[in-house]
Amino acid sequence: ILCYSRKETSDASLNYIYKPDANSDFYKSKIIIIAINTKDNYLNTLRDIAANASKASTIIMMSSISVYREFDKEVDENTIITKVGLQKEAEELMQSLRENLIILRLGGLMGDDRISGKWKSTSTFSDGYVNYVHRDDVIEIVKKLIKTDIQNGIYNIVAPLHPLRSQVHQKNSQKFGFELGTFKNMTYRKVVSDAIIKELDYTFIYPNPLNFWD
Repeated sequence: ILCYSRKETSDASLNYIYKPDANSDFYKSKIIIIAINTKDNYLNTLRDIAANASKASTIIMMSSISVYREFDKEVDENTIITKVGLQKEAEELMQSLRENLIILRLGGLMGDDRISGKWKSTSTFSDGYVNYVHRDDVIEIVKKLIKTDIQNGIYNIVAPLHPLRSQVHQKNSQKFGFELGTFKNMTYRKVVSDAIIKELDYTFIYPNPLNFWD
């Protein structure tokens, strides 16, 4: 379990702490960023963090666009989710426990050694619009959020362009030399990130997943 906190120091340094104790100064930080695997006793871990963190702390929680799993259309933060899975349950838990809470619904995290199609364990895929985000954009958005007065909200963090998965895999297979799989059927989910773009006046470093590995 890895959490990140930003303290009020002159150099605005980040402190990385693995499983902080309940009485740790970590929980006195102004900003606490939670990025943990859902397999790590997820809900109980979140509950502990919410209970231990100072009431003055703002928590930035890394969530996932998997909350939109039921949809096969364009969705944004105002889309009503009716099929509640673990990730949505975790969001609702934290919302019930914390007032200063920013939830970031990350798209498929890509960039550098995370190459779409390269690690495939199957040779057949559903085609469809990708909802990816480059690692560098996630880092930059978090840095900008920390510098603002935003203390509450839900934001999709997804590159604004949505090429087909088959297009991304084909380009990557040519660039990195792995075998291209086959594609059947088509999905139409597009996760829109207009809210964070408007809120932060943000321009994505990597707006097009076709260019993530150029």
